[in-house]
Amino acid sequence: MISTRYVIKRLLLLIPVLFGVATLVFSILHLSPGNPATVIATQQADAAEIQRIEERLGLDDPIWVQYVRFMVEVVQFDLGESWVHDKGEPVTDILRWKFPITLQLAFLGQIAGIVFGIPIGIISAVKQDTITDHISRIGALTGISVPIFWSGPLIILLFAVHLDWFPTNGLLSNGPLPKITGVLLLDSIIKGDIVMFVDAVWHLFLPSMVIGIYSMALISRMMRSSMLEVVRQDYIRTARAKGQGEKITLLKHGLRNALIPVVTVIGIQFGSLLGGAVLTETVFNIRGIGMLLVDAITDGDYPVVQGIVLLFAVVFTMVNLFVDLTYTYLDPRIEQ
Repeated sequence: MISTRYVIKRLLLLIPVLFGVATLVFSILHLSPGNPATVIATQQADAAEIQRIEERLGLDDPIWVQYVRFMVEVVQFDLGESWVHDKGEPVTDILRWKFPITLQLAFLGQIAGIVFGIPIGIISAVKQDTITDHISRIGALTGISVPIFWSGPLIILLFAVHLDWFPTNGLLSNGPLPKITGVLLLDSIIKGDIVMFVDAVWHLFLPSMVIGIYSMALISRMMRSSMLEVVRQDYIRTARAKGQGEKITLLKHGLRNALIPVVTVIGIQFGSLLGGAVLTETVFNIRGIGMLLVDAITDGDYPVVQGIVLLFAVVFTMVNLFVDLTYTYLDPRIEQ
């Protein structure tokens, strides 16, 4: 069992991490060259118009005043209002509907990577130096090496253009996205619309496949390395010497210990998949938080950029917390 004291301790450690991320994001954006008011007002605006925008947004205040105001708002879960995208709309409302789209893509890709990567890694380790092992290693190395911005168009070219099996962009063939939870697959189930669910799966298959290939490759390589190390341990030899079957030995005694480093990779990789979704959304024209971030950086929309980075930081730290708790479940000695 995982003690409550351990969970509380880990949660408290997240506070200075998030504080540091918020400070870093504010510093990078506000100390970078350029004036956001000029971007918002466009280059044709006169000095008086730019000054009015600076006064309205508080950009004419000293930097420390802006920092204190920003931190107070963050503590109150107020990320401000967008300066450009849906001007005047609270950033939290914008992220409320954009983030589930990206989260859905990353989650589907991660699930695909786990479902296929772990078995492939185990089989590769068990059949070390066989043709099966060589094929899986080559495939994993290829999946890690090929960038998303190159594999995405290739997959579109094959499955969408030549074979015409899947659509090339968007999340639905027609109609607006339902706004219940923001997760399209879940919303279609809640509405009881099986046609929408099938259409969503049809649209999400290729982008999830692009993300899942990278995830599967990395997980399978780590699973193979970890499993090879575990099967050489003394307790595995002892289990075999007692006459226990090979499958039971590997699954009961070996798999649990071999999963510990794999869980680390899965946790860290999930944050990377959120970043990778930026490229995937661009390739497949999916209007999630990735494309929102690109547009916000281009337009100088500081509140939106700060909100997205802080949201990513919160998700990443919570995933790391989940990884730590999973450690203690797999090996209770870690909590000590």
